[in-house]
Amino acid sequence: MRTITTKDGTEIYYKDWGSGEPVVFSHGWPLSADAWESQMFFLASHGYRCIAHDRRGHGRSSQPWNGNDMDTYADDLLELFEALDLKGVTMIGHSTGGGEVARFIGRHGTSRVARAVLMGAVPPIMVKTEANPGGLPIEVFDGFRAAMIADRAQFFRDVPSGPFFNFNRPGAKVSQGLIESWWLQGMMAGFKNTYDCIKAFSETDFTEDLKKFDVPTLILHGDDDQIVPIADSALLSAKLVPGAILKIYPGGAHALGDTEKDQVNQDLLDFIKS
Repeated sequence: MRTITTKDGTEIYYKDWGSGEPVVFSHGWPLSADAWESQMFFLASHGYRCIAHDRRGHGRSSQPWNGNDMDTYADDLLELFEALDLKGVTMIGHSTGGGEVARFIGRHGTSRVARAVLMGAVPPIMVKTEANPGGLPIEVFDGFRAAMIADRAQFFRDVPSGPFFNFNRPGAKVSQGLIESWWLQGMMAGFKNTYDCIKAFSETDFTEDLKKFDVPTLILHGDDDQIVPIADSALLSAKLVPGAILKIYPGGAHALGDTEKDQVNQDLLDFIKS
């Protein structure tokens, strides 16, 4: 297994496919690098080096009790960049991973970054606050935590069976394989890590991070995203990131990399080439 060990002793697993200009993927909660395999295979087959890590506490990475926050996630990613001496990187983040990309750029700059993609991403901030009246009430995320404590395994069945892939929409073509893949990835992650990550992805304010973007940025979002509603995420982020390109997928779910993978793959390739 390919791993690096961070300064605090956490082992971070990563996949490294293909060769060429580097593309680095940051996955959503509570998943792993496996969530990006369709995009990695496609882009690696088109001459790019595709790298995806398992965030600390997720997948095959170790499960430290502490450090389950956006600052540490961004620092872990920088250590991976440094260990692999990555330069001219296209950073792609989905959902929580989009927050990781934003915090990385806000915290560490773009000296190693050529462009960024935020897909179904959580920035600027998910939770409802006085400054963010369109956000989701904190009770939504308290419900996530309560469901995890009550029966994490069942909760991790319910999410992909319904809103994550929009399998709860009338006429949806349900893939039992995608549901089981999501569940397996989620159950590989640490309990404490995924519990803490709920706070990280929902309450972290990325507004100032987004303002620091100074590389070409593509924002992809489904207008029927039931996990990260578009009105309080992509539409706001597109106004904060200088020169951002916003592409909306009509009827698109949160899991665009699976439900709209052919279009997403082409859109990513076109953006990287542009």
